[in-house]
Parts: sequence; structure tokens; C-alpha cells
Amino acid sequence: MALWLAAAIGAVAGGLGASVVAPAALAGLGFTKAGIAAGSWAASWMGYAAVANGGGVAAGSLFAILQSVGAAGVSAATTAAASAIGGALAMALSAVGC
Repeated sequence: MALWLAAAIGAVAGGLGASVVAPAALAGLGFTKAGIAAGSWAASWMGYAAVANGGGVAAGSLFAILQSVGAAGVSAATTAAASAIGGALAMALSAVGC
């Protein structure tokens, strides 16, 4: 496969992964636009995190970041970075014959 084609496919896949797949996966785990879904895996994790942190979820924690992405979506910068990484990875794999 031509390197430019591999890079283009990787860039599209990276962009779709960041802008479509990741938010859908987070919603499936319970990180929704409306907050943590009751009875979800995220709700269970939130309970454990709150107990461990004295009643609240620590700002800047992985849980807080995932909730932020679930509520607000993925930024344009993140989508662009994922596209670039996907393109570079696909080009590198194509160059070595994968």
C-alpha cells in the first residue's frame, strides 16, 4: 500500500476514534453528558473514589478527566492529535510491510 494512502486511512481512523468511538465508549461506561449514569460502572467507580478521597472525587484524577470528556466531548485539538498519531502509525506500519 502506498505510504500516503496508509497515512490518510490512519488519520481518518484516528479522527473517528477520538471524535466518535471514545465518547460512545465513555457513555456506555456511564460517563454521559448529563453526568454519571445511575447504576453504571462509572457510578460504582465514583462511589469507591469518593470513599477513598473523604467524600469527593479528586480534581484532575482519571475519573474527573473521563467525566469531563463524557460531558463535553473531545476537543478539536484532541481529535487533530489523534488523527496525526493515527496517520503516522499507519505510515510507519506500512513502511515496514505490515
